[in-house]
Amino acid sequence: MAAQDFDLFVIGGGSGGVRAARVAAAHGAKVGLAEEYRMGGTCVIRGCVPKKLMVYASRFPHDFADAAGFGWTVDGARFDWDAMKSARDGEIARLERVYRSLLDGSGVTVFDERASLAGPQCVQLEGTDRTISARTVLVAVGAHPTLEPPIEGGALAITSNEVFELTRLPERILVVGGGYIAVEFAGVFDGLGSRTTLLHRGEKLLRGFDEDMRDALEDAYRVRGIDLRLGTTLHRIERRGGALAATLADGQVLEVDEVLVATGRRPNTRRLGLEGVGVMPDMVGAIPVDRYSRTAAPWLYAVGDVTNRANLTPIAIREGHAFADTVFGGKPTSVDHSLIPTAVFSTPEIGTVGLSEEGARRAHGEDVLVFKASFRPMRATLSGREERTVMKIVVQASTDRVLGVHVLGHDAGEIIQMAGIALTVGATKADFDRTVAVHPTASEELVTLRTPFVAKRPVVAM
Repeated sequence: MAAQDFDLFVIGGGSGGVRAARVAAAHGAKVGLAEEYRMGGTCVIRGCVPKKLMVYASRFPHDFADAAGFGWTVDGARFDWDAMKSARDGEIARLERVYRSLLDGSGVTVFDERASLAGPQCVQLEGTDRTISARTVLVAVGAHPTLEPPIEGGALAITSNEVFELTRLPERILVVGGGYIAVEFAGVFDGLGSRTTLLHRGEKLLRGFDEDMRDALEDAYRVRGIDLRLGTTLHRIERRGGALAATLADGQVLEVDEVLVATGRRPNTRRLGLEGVGVMPDMVGAIPVDRYSRTAAPWLYAVGDVTNRANLTPIAIREGHAFADTVFGGKPTSVDHSLIPTAVFSTPEIGTVGLSEEGARRAHGEDVLVFKASFRPMRATLSGREERTVMKIVVQASTDRVLGVHVLGHDAGEIIQMAGIALTVGATKADFDRTVAVHPTASEELVTLRTPFVAKRPVVAM
């Protein structure tokens, strides 16, 4: 058999693909990687990172307002969309250069063009029409936002891709969806000064999250002045002069400047050539893989959002690393998807790890204890802001093991990372109780809660 061009060829230059390429190269593999757009993938270029920068920008008005309660006078503060966008885009460009330098430093050969599967252990570079052979191919092409379900005039809407290209701050915006992306961008645009409506077909935001977190965020958003329209859908979008008219299923018409649809994402498997190598995507277009990220073709692997397992950047990175260790490092490694700390960068933000109260009761019945607190954070005592911090610990009564931790409030994402360590090593409620509190902090509530809460809410279906 003729020698292969590469030991590993990676299709996709996002977080998972880049990590896999670098680790495989460190194990001694000859690695090539193709990326058709910009290095860094969804998270760096059009996802987590630029969005988080916008979240920071959106919180300054609250900081300015709160400052008065602490004796500060802030006069003449104003927001400049162009300045924010320029600074944000400059940081994204810097991060892309970092990704490229990491690949270069690892000895990975980079091809700036689209690649697809041309046959067993073969990749076609579409820009140069070159065919490359590789002993192993890894697909790490991620996913894309969808405008689903399709509606009349849907082409007038934007997605979480185009939102970063807006040339001005919309005075009025309709955000459609109830998941991470919709909730976060609704908070961003409200904070920056847009009149914001958040429309969701469900009765509550953030399906699958703990009910107390869902309720607390909804209350906080209503207090902020976000117009929540729950239990209804978008029927049609029309252009009326310089505005958009969004007709809801109940017949109401909202006139806005932009409609941002954030109702879901689909794996980027179209035109990838999977069927030609005997790999059939599932109903949503995801690539089926085993615990080691291997597909039905023994030489073909896939990691990240294209597999639709747990669509989070840290998981893609873990999967990419585990793949490289398994195939090129001689260390079979799989990723545990059962316990994943995560954050929603709403304002207030949510951090969560482990089972919700509802999930724990479905799994363990009455063998569950719940400890929770809702309080006004210290910062709000002088600022006068109406806000609450909510913290919750879910425990299996018979073993004392902590099953879940949920936080809503300032820096919830930072707090939940530490809680994630505790749950990963199997901490018990007694371990939390014997941990010395850091005072005065909000997070000390997690180690000072002593009295179980008697749940009155019935268990609800997901």
